[in-house]
Amino acid sequence: MKVLIAGAGSVGRSIARDLLDHGHEVLLMDHNPSAMRVAQVAEAEWMLADACEMAALREAATEGMDVVVAATGDDKANLVVSFLSKTEFGVPRTVARVNNPRNEWMYDAQWGVDVAVSTPRIMTAMVEEAVAIGDLVKVFTFHQSGASIIEVTLPTDAPVVGSTVREIDWPSETVLSCIVRGDRTIAPSPADTLEARDELLFIVSAEADPESLDRVLRTAPGATQPTD
Repeated sequence: MKVLIAGAGSVGRSIARDLLDHGHEVLLMDHNPSAMRVAQVAEAEWMLADACEMAALREAATEGMDVVVAATGDDKANLVVSFLSKTEFGVPRTVARVNNPRNEWMYDAQWGVDVAVSTPRIMTAMVEEAVAIGDLVKVFTFHQSGASIIEVTLPTDAPVVGSTVREIDWPSETVLSCIVRGDRTIAPSPADTLEARDELLFIVSAEADPESLDRVLRTAPGATQPTD
């Protein structure tokens, strides 16, 4: 992919390095000369310019980008970059950093944002995930679709431990997408058996009821599920 990252601070540079490691083309743009730490991400292209200005986005050939990442420390700038990228240059995918959670409500399709990433919320989710075994933790929400990524770590006494994926009657609108076991990531197949301390990652639609997933995980396969 071709990716434009607006904001060459520590967040932007970190994203750039990861994308480059995966073989993507990256252009880092920042209006602050002190942010031009080219040697730290030498494989990327660099541009000293204000991504909120149409002229800068034209010079960057934004219309040819597959993704624009608005990663500055200014929420207003991130919204403007997303809006211009989507409406003026037709970029297929925009990802915007949310610095202040109180501004998160503005990061929607009207501002051209496909995916909003709130660092404080992600950190909160990671803290909860680290200490809450057996509880559902919402890790991420896709703003365009309303779907969520939900994580749960199976305790040793979870009724579903020892069951195969096919034996469990998963709720509708809920997909088990990944099993994290130690340092391994497993794409689940129907024959895979769930083990204690497995981290399960689910994609759950906006219409799904997370409580139904919680009930399934707390009930042995084939048993009658408890009702409220």
